[in-house]
Amino acid sequence: MELRVINYYLTVAREGSITKAAEVLHVSQPNLSRQLKQLEEELGVTLFIRGNKKITLTTEGILFQQRANEIVSLVSKTTHEFTHQKDSVGGTVSIGCVETNASRMLAEVLREFSNRYPLVRYDLYSADGDDIREKLDKGIIDIGILLEPIETAKYNYIHLPTLEKWGIVMREDDLLAQRDSIGIEEVIKLPLIPPRRMIVRNELSSWFGISEEELQIFATHNLLTNASLLVEEKLGYAICVEGAHEIRGSKNTRFIPFTPLLTTGHVFAWKKSQIFSAATELFIQYIRDNKKA
Repeated sequence: MELRVINYYLTVAREGSITKAAEVLHVSQPNLSRQLKQLEEELGVTLFIRGNKKITLTTEGILFQQRANEIVSLVSKTTHEFTHQKDSVGGTVSIGCVETNASRMLAEVLREFSNRYPLVRYDLYSADGDDIREKLDKGIIDIGILLEPIETAKYNYIHLPTLEKWGIVMREDDLLAQRDSIGIEEVIKLPLIPPRRMIVRNELSSWFGISEEELQIFATHNLLTNASLLVEEKLGYAICVEGAHEIRGSKNTRFIPFTPLLTTGHVFAWKKSQIFSAATELFIQYIRDNKKA
């Protein structure tokens, strides 16, 4: 399977038409169709249904599109790392970070590190812990900044000196919005929008002292933006950490911490036995020396 053909397929999927893709790629339509047919034969699946004017991706075609994007991203990252390593330290450090107060810490670290190594560039990825770990496992990103708890068996990690309070987000005009904190006995009676990560939901259920099935869960979220809109529509109360609300919350909502106080820490993690570029190795060492809890 050639990278050229993978890019052909991604262009066809993006354009929704073999004719349009051939124009973009500056190749003949018969040649493009032949290359795609050979790709399907090599994979042993049908990647798309050919219509009169447009193509429709099959289920296998959608999956291959996702994997093809990951392959192209990884090749681009690898090429960039090698072509930018000259006499001075350069290249790209790719970092996944949850949206919490750790995002502010990361910005400070990048400013400090960039002062030392101005040729280094950064590829930032915002997501929840599950998405970040998936990218770490596939080598698409180098480093992840994650909220605890996490499964650490596959990773080297450093505890960071950044703690977060857990609580709920509600509308400013909610009767509970004037409170300084909210107790477990009140929370479990509310329609909730907790994080989607199962390990976090299990941790919260354990803290509440009841099973998840006993909670009134309206929806789950991975990042707070859409959950905040549900809160504004009076559909529920979002469970999150305070830093996520400070970064992503709207002016029409308010964060109220739990009582008794529930806090969680952050870890700076990278895959074990991974070989990194010089820039990434230096970045990891910088965190070890300057930001370790």
